[in-house]
Amino acid sequence: MNALTYLDHAATTPMRRDAIEAMLPYLDGQFANPSGSHRFARQARAAIDEARDQVAEVVGCAPGEVVFTSGGTESDNTAVSGVVARRGGRALCPAAEHHAVLASVERLHGTVVAVTDTGAVHLDALADALREHPEVSVVSVMAVNNEVGTVNDIAAVSKVVRTFAPQALLHTDAVQAPCWLDLRTITPHIDLLALSAHKFGGPKGVGVLVTRGTGNFEPMVIGGGQERERRSGTQNVGGIVALAAALVGTDRERDGEVVRIAALRDRLVDSLLAELPDVHETVPRAHKVAGSAHLCIEGIENEALLYLLDEADVCASAASACASGAMEPSHVLAAMGVPRAWGSGALRLTLGRTTTDLDVDRGVEVVIDSVRRLRGRA
Repeated sequence: MNALTYLDHAATTPMRRDAIEAMLPYLDGQFANPSGSHRFARQARAAIDEARDQVAEVVGCAPGEVVFTSGGTESDNTAVSGVVARRGGRALCPAAEHHAVLASVERLHGTVVAVTDTGAVHLDALADALREHPEVSVVSVMAVNNEVGTVNDIAAVSKVVRTFAPQALLHTDAVQAPCWLDLRTITPHIDLLALSAHKFGGPKGVGVLVTRGTGNFEPMVIGGGQERERRSGTQNVGGIVALAAALVGTDRERDGEVVRIAALRDRLVDSLLAELPDVHETVPRAHKVAGSAHLCIEGIENEALLYLLDEADVCASAASACASGAMEPSHVLAAMGVPRAWGSGALRLTLGRTTTDLDVDRGVEVVIDSVRRLRGRA
């Protein structure tokens, strides 16, 4: 990692030291199954209970509303498909959702509604869809978009849902939120909320589904009855303890980090805009989180740009996916109405807790050099 310039924090984050230290005992000496009856097992179960209390405090819910899962995708799948399985009806989401939600809604033949040109759910379109489909039982709107960083106003979304579909449950994919937003401001407005540890300095393979109230969904993983029969399977004790430690640390440091990282992000983007013509900032900064820098660069293909960045040890990503051998603009950019000529040159640079001034300086240098090389070849 020391040799890399890592600007891909939206994809995953380096584990926090406090999370690693919390996890280590459960990878070695304290290995008991928390479902057992002996003292060793009870100690493991107590560690999970303490972690559940810590998560609940940061999220702003009751400990009994915290369900530990394998990650954000499972939490999202369960929230959408589990509600429809339990309550019937229809699922609904905006067109810019993460595929964990979007694919679940589409598989259930649900409804997908429009987003604005910033990637936020279009509230009028949401209201119209709820009027048209009174059978909607679950609405899923993400807190922060994983590609372009747009923040949805969950309180405003909740008001629309409660007005036009009072029978529906509101779920939010908050996977990208903990580093940037106080979850306690979101939780009062939702019924279900998903988190993933590796997005805020925890390990991969462990997440949370917050379920406010009881009987909201049909469990998707059944068998042993763990997590109060809401998610069966032997709990990942080390992962759960590390998740809680990472979430507590992230919550404690958030305010200062948001200010620091926003300044770095602004310098990164302003430098690129000043040196490279025909570069567009995809979403105005007032609409997105501090760590997100998403640009559309005309005259290049992002696949080639990412290759050059990787050669120079700069880690970044693009808002595109490979389909039938051709790079196509992402579903998020398409939903936002971004022109295809811009979307093919999309570049996502995301900053986080470990980002330094040197990372920004080097990122700027390498991106500018790479874009100029590609345009020169063209």
